[in-house]
Amino acid sequence: MKFQLAVNLERVDDTLSMDEVANHTLDMVKMADKGGFNIVWAAEHHALEMTIAPNPFQILTWWAAHTENVRLGPAVVAAPYWHPIRLAGEAAFTDLITNGRLEFGIGSGAYQREFDRMAPGVKQSDGWKYMQESLPAVRALWAGDYEHEGEYWNFPTSTSVPKPVQKEIPVWVAARAPVSFDFAVEHGCNIMSWPFTRPFAEAEAYKQRLDDAMAKNPGAKRPIFAMMRHTALYDSPDDKMVPVQAIRRALGQFENLFKNLGDVENGFPKQIALEDLENRDEFDADMLTENLMFGTPDQVIEKLKRYEALGVDEFIYYASMGLGLKEQKRSLELFCEKVIPAFA
Repeated sequence: MKFQLAVNLERVDDTLSMDEVANHTLDMVKMADKGGFNIVWAAEHHALEMTIAPNPFQILTWWAAHTENVRLGPAVVAAPYWHPIRLAGEAAFTDLITNGRLEFGIGSGAYQREFDRMAPGVKQSDGWKYMQESLPAVRALWAGDYEHEGEYWNFPTSTSVPKPVQKEIPVWVAARAPVSFDFAVEHGCNIMSWPFTRPFAEAEAYKQRLDDAMAKNPGAKRPIFAMMRHTALYDSPDDKMVPVQAIRRALGQFENLFKNLGDVENGFPKQIALEDLENRDEFDADMLTENLMFGTPDQVIEKLKRYEALGVDEFIYYASMGLGLKEQKRSLELFCEKVIPAFA
């Protein structure tokens, strides 16, 4: 099993300065580079302090200047917000200046709130349609001259300038629904999946969707199957409530965004009180500890072995969840020192 890191610049309130957040995030990326992580991912989100990532390619360029080995990618670019020509060019330029270290992650977009601002009139639930039209166009532009006539974009003959350094940039699709698994397998893309805070059965369901997609495409190359979980390691089981309390706060803000309540002030979503949520069982402390990658190093190794046995090829360590900066670094230290060697 290999390991990937998803880390965001994030603020749950304005008590942290942007300099502190930026320096911390870069420190985490440098730790991952030295600690044996395979890929580091930067998100794309807009006008939200909890994920400060208006252009993932700019973030990746910054990280590349301070790392040597780790590969770098957006997880993910929101296809509906990007014209294919611009997306192809920015991705290829990033591949150029990172010396061929780009991994290209593409998805549908997360929140209707962002769609209302970045792609007015587009429903978030239709985002996958844009992704499935965009990716083949981007790949064609990387290859050479290409003219596109589609449902969402039309443009005369054009090409990507520059061209990618890599002969073939690895492409990753964010997949949860069967249609996304089918598309990824059919188009030779790797898969990144995220069961949120749901039980292991959700991970099993995603693996079944991969198996079903492979069955529909006989002879297709099996994609790399990666799975993301919020991760927090600690020295003692007595410390478990620290990440639990942090993620419950962050999840209360996520619920605001998923419900598109519009209750966002100066980029900070208001936290919904957990007792007001119909699905509040999903925020139970024991459930979160069990379902997420929380635990001592030995506990986390045991959990990861279960994912490895399921068929997960690479695990995505999701570091950003409102946890204190000191606790985030200690968690990553423990993972690099104790967990990664167990899978060498």
